[in-house]
Amino acid sequence: MSSAHEKYQKRRLKSSYLSVVLSIAFVLFLLGLFGLLILNTKKISDYFKESASITIFLKDKIDKQQIKTIQTQLEGEAYTKSIEFISKEKAAEIAKAEIGEDFMEFLGYNPLKNSFDLYLKADFVSPEKMSEIENTLLKNKFVQEVSYDKSLISLLTDNVKKISLWVLIFSAIFTLIAVLLINNSIRLSVYSKRFTIKTMQMVGATKRFIRKPFLLNSLKLGAIGAFVALIGLTIVVYYLDKYLPEFKFLENVIHLGILFAGILFMGIFITWISSFIATQRFLNLRTDQLYY
Repeated sequence: MSSAHEKYQKRRLKSSYLSVVLSIAFVLFLLGLFGLLILNTKKISDYFKESASITIFLKDKIDKQQIKTIQTQLEGEAYTKSIEFISKEKAAEIAKAEIGEDFMEFLGYNPLKNSFDLYLKADFVSPEKMSEIENTLLKNKFVQEVSYDKSLISLLTDNVKKISLWVLIFSAIFTLIAVLLINNSIRLSVYSKRFTIKTMQMVGATKRFIRKPFLLNSLKLGAIGAFVALIGLTIVVYYLDKYLPEFKFLENVIHLGILFAGILFMGIFITWISSFIATQRFLNLRTDQLYY
């Protein structure tokens, strides 16, 4: 009978520990995802910014050497991410594919112009800086027109600022929620042993002696939960880098290392401090208060 009861208690204890570990792991995993999002917010916003281009239309009376000279000058500019020359013939082919018919047969000539698609570095993608670049380009005697979607650039700049702000706000809120959830899991774990704590105290055990096994156990549970979360986070990062290689999630190993170390530290520290506070609370309760 006693053996069966002991087995039941052990199974119950293991089940309790498993639920605590899974709770910690899940919360830390979500916290890690938010951390990953924060680390890559600028990279993601830069990707979208650098997808916007300025189209530079050239005048008709320009030879290949002059086109090459302009391209070389633009490639040397601080704001240039990449540049692509599109001849009027290629532009006609693109237009023909888009509209589904050959407009040159109707017009009798090619009205399109040679052009460059200029992609800027993310730091230069803003309404003010792009306006300055536009004015500079128009001073070139071989440039006839400069075109880009000004409303889209304004919208993109505003949205990037708003999204970055909200990501920080939600991350701060979620960090607080994560701390509270982990604290609650540990407190419930300690609560189930409140009578054991009081019994040990009544037979003369010191508070430090009673707290020690609880603190060590919480450190172990926090570390295991953190490692489980890091395994899940590693899998997510691997597949993100595999299917979204343009964002280069694995490129900055130092930032990832700091994030992983932070998750491990939080798992251990929060469980330790939560266990300390919960144990101290039950140590200070009177015997009759343990039932409430």
